[in-house]
Amino acid sequence: MNIKRVEELIRELLIEIGEDPEREGLEKTPLRVAGAYEYLTSGYHMNTERLINGAVFEAESNNMIIVRDIELYSLCEHHMLPFYGRCHIGYIPKEKIFGVSKLARLVDMYSRRLQIQERLTEQIASAIMDSIDPEGVGVIIEARHLCMMMRGVQKQNSLMTTSSVIGSFRNSIATRNEFLTLIGRERP
Repeated sequence: MNIKRVEELIRELLIEIGEDPEREGLEKTPLRVAGAYEYLTSGYHMNTERLINGAVFEAESNNMIIVRDIELYSLCEHHMLPFYGRCHIGYIPKEKIFGVSKLARLVDMYSRRLQIQERLTEQIASAIMDSIDPEGVGVIIEARHLCMMMRGVQKQNSLMTTSSVIGSFRNSIATRNEFLTLIGRERP
């Protein structure tokens, strides 16, 4: 990312909205905003293989593995406003398992892009499936969207839930229900 160019654009934006980019509180704002966007969109410069970096191990069993309540922060691609929430991931290994931190890092990698929640959910599930070929994967994201909370319909208590189920999580109601029970959600 060209930080200097982004700084210029933010400076122009400040002028367009009626602010003075030279006033004390705004003097360094263009640089700070450029740095923030560099970080918040750093997922574009990452890929799954480098992120996992060999942290895949032999599975000793094929019991369901779940990581709950992984915090996520992303930017909605429609208004570039934040959405934030929690991601729950479950999978049943065939032969391979991840180092546990890699699941959280996958969530971060895909979250640090302009996103829609539906796509984010699918990308995480597909990355797990493509990386270790488990029997099945389930991903649920629950998030609050500032584009709904602070503009537009202004619904402060709205919570969007998306899910992606692949393999045995899609084909077996018992597997899907076990996942939902273990993450503390009621069965459909």
